[in-house]
Amino acid sequence: MLEKTTRVNFLFDFYQALLTPKQRNYMELYYLEDYSLGEIAETFNVSRQAVYDNIRRTEAMLESYEEKLCLYDKFLQRQATLDKLTAAITSEDKRSIQAYLQVLKELD
Repeated sequence: MLEKTTRVNFLFDFYQALLTPKQRNYMELYYLEDYSLGEIAETFNVSRQAVYDNIRRTEAMLESYEEKLCLYDKFLQRQATLDKLTAAITSEDKRSIQAYLQVLKELD
């Protein structure tokens, strides 16, 4: 569950500009502020089921954006490459450093 929450939070960070204000509000309250579905429903004077449906649809939209744009995947690749680059710098492995720098250049 924590892994899913982390993934959704990252996807929300990358793609929130593509969401409607209502979708952003629900996602922020649910994932960032840790509100329950009932608390969100009460805040917006809607049913708990309406909040649940909106959040699930928004999650599906975020996954769809990620399938097409791959911003989160590229972010993870960059992070892994930077970690390897840092380790190579520490060990002064110049060939590895050049290879990792090339990988970073190719990600964009």
